[in-house]
Amino acid sequence: MQPLRRYFPKSLYARVVLIVVLPIFLILAVVTYIFFERHWDEVSGNLSTNVAGQIALVTRLYEQAPDEGAREALARDALEDLDLSVRFDPGARIPETDKLSALNPYNRSLDRRLNRRLERNYWFNTQSWPSYVEVRVQMDNGALVFFALRDRVFATSGPIFLAWLVGSSALLGWISILFMRNQVRSILRLGEAAEAFGRGRDQPDFRPSGATEVRRAGYAFIAMRERIKRQIHQRTAMLAGISHDLRTPLTRMKLALALQPASPDIDAIKGDVEEMERMIDSYVLFARDIAVGEEPEIVDISALLRETADDSARAGRALPTEIEEGLVIAVRRDALKRAIHNLIANGFKYAGRVWLSGRRVENRVEITVDDDGPGIDPSKYDDALKPFVRLDEARNQNKPGVGLGLSVVRDVARIHGGDVVLARAPQGGLRATIRIPA
Repeated sequence: MQPLRRYFPKSLYARVVLIVVLPIFLILAVVTYIFFERHWDEVSGNLSTNVAGQIALVTRLYEQAPDEGAREALARDALEDLDLSVRFDPGARIPETDKLSALNPYNRSLDRRLNRRLERNYWFNTQSWPSYVEVRVQMDNGALVFFALRDRVFATSGPIFLAWLVGSSALLGWISILFMRNQVRSILRLGEAAEAFGRGRDQPDFRPSGATEVRRAGYAFIAMRERIKRQIHQRTAMLAGISHDLRTPLTRMKLALALQPASPDIDAIKGDVEEMERMIDSYVLFARDIAVGEEPEIVDISALLRETADDSARAGRALPTEIEEGLVIAVRRDALKRAIHNLIANGFKYAGRVWLSGRRVENRVEITVDDDGPGIDPSKYDDALKPFVRLDEARNQNKPGVGLGLSVVRDVARIHGGDVVLARAPQGGLRATIRIPA
């Protein structure tokens, strides 16, 4: 089964169609085989046997006829009593081979019966006339030509039955496919709604439909979506409240410190207070950076990256770029721009030079920031993307912060259905790549 699995359909709709249609055609094939091999062949064989026997009888009587008058009387009797049209072609020779394919079931059936009954060479034609079958028997001085009604030789209702069988099966299969398409469509809508929510695009008009199980899954998704939204809002509100509560005593501390005479100890305490304020700002940023209130929009990523490079140049930080044109996708512009700025700021924080690039790879857009700093040990890449984690490596020594930079970037990438990938930059530092599905 393992080698065959790769040939099976991957989509649910294709699998359902296969499950419905394949048994129909298997049953059709079995019924057709049984009908033709048993019923049709038997009925047609009996008819062909009767006609072949009549042709053999007329042939023997024709050989025994004493004169031409007797032969003419025999032809009249054959037409009246046997529905066989008979004539004699003096000097005629029958064709040496059949003019019809041996694969024709009519030919095979008639040929077997004639071969048993006739002692002379014969030739028959089942296609030149729609209502008749022609049989020629070689005589000593010519050929006897017989014409029999097709209905007397073959069971002509067989193809009609087969046509009705195939037509009705095709109709039932088509109706089944339409029905299953409607059933699968509700699953596809559920998948689209879940994917859109994963990319930060809500679909408030989504309504579960279809079978009971599908509707149950749809309502479960809606409930899960609302719980996630509530958790996001609660997290943001909680950290905003903590920030507000902490800012009040910090402000009082700053005022009290401002009234104190200058001294190294006072300056150190002021530095600690300022770092605490930065930490609080980072906490709030981490909670709100997924920009719950921002709706996705069509954005020219190429233009956004050039704008970011210009902003960096105006700030006195040269930012070489390699940007592919036509990178247009639906994103949360402000959140993505903030994530790119975060990567660039991190790069300049730990390195002397930073590079920015953007390109399309298969079905996604990749935004890459490289630097020539000390980089990160590859074994610590996963830790570097976790919130509130500071690596005890050269890249982080004596650098203020709370370990949220790359975590915030990954949050932004994931709300767009993408992710952040870390690697070693060609310049020797860290390469951070934001991947967003196009």
